[in-house]
Amino acid sequence: MIIKNINISILAVIFISILILFLAFVSMLGKNIFYGKGQSLEESMEWQSEHYDTSFYNGLQKEEFTVKSYDSYVLHGEILKNPTPSSKYVIISHGHKDTRYGSLKYASIYLSLGYNCIIYDLRGHGANESTFCSYSVREGKDLAEIVHFFQAKLGRNAEIGLHGESLGAATTIASLNDVQNVSFAVADCGFSDIENVLEVIWRYSHIPTAIGPVMNQYAKLHFGIPISAMRPIDSLAKNQVPILFIHGEADQYILPANSERMYEATKGKRDLLLVPKAGHAESVFVNKSLYTEKLKDFLSSLAS
Repeated sequence: MIIKNINISILAVIFISILILFLAFVSMLGKNIFYGKGQSLEESMEWQSEHYDTSFYNGLQKEEFTVKSYDSYVLHGEILKNPTPSSKYVIISHGHKDTRYGSLKYASIYLSLGYNCIIYDLRGHGANESTFCSYSVREGKDLAEIVHFFQAKLGRNAEIGLHGESLGAATTIASLNDVQNVSFAVADCGFSDIENVLEVIWRYSHIPTAIGPVMNQYAKLHFGIPISAMRPIDSLAKNQVPILFIHGEADQYILPANSERMYEATKGKRDLLLVPKAGHAESVFVNKSLYTEKLKDFLSSLAS
């Protein structure tokens, strides 16, 4: 009897130890997924300047702004004014762990096409207060608030479009659930739902994908938003905003199938460009001329 009790005690200790280790792993994984360390504004600008010419930014007339979002969270950004006066504006949303300066690679194109550019730090990024990433749920509502802010600021004669990269693309798509009175949207390497992206990452990291339901509950308990709700694609069922989807064919992080699924789900005018040999968020670098021409043709088609 004593030996049996000892064995039960040992098993209990082992079980509790394993449970503690598992919960610690879940906590560590959750913090990595929903927080993670992003770039500072200075680090972001340094990275951009090392990879392409950002000197045009210094010569632009700029206007800083803040927007209070639906839950009073404050978002920071800048208006980059086109040297040639224009009533056309595009709001550019950057990728995960980047800042507003990650949008400059696209701003240079839009400036050449006659647009003023509105760049901003997504929630939890750049100059904004630290908070968790909800992978398009809160971010989409933030972008909708920015759209409303500038529609009121600029007046009826202003044309406003949207452009996003990666998380910014998902944010752009998610915002269409709350705003339909914008001229266009461009979604570059966005995800249709974050679950499939996490599954890819877990496979590469040799983490069993069976962890998915556990992390779904983790997000629901900690943030009130389950991972299963982080689905930009659900904003497209009734969409009427023209959308151009762009994705690198060699993207192994957010697979091109994400843009293809969203293209198929879009009920309004849409187009799709898959850029050969381009990895994640590399399309504009790998073939800028193709990128620019496709964007130019898409915008021209809206005027016809």
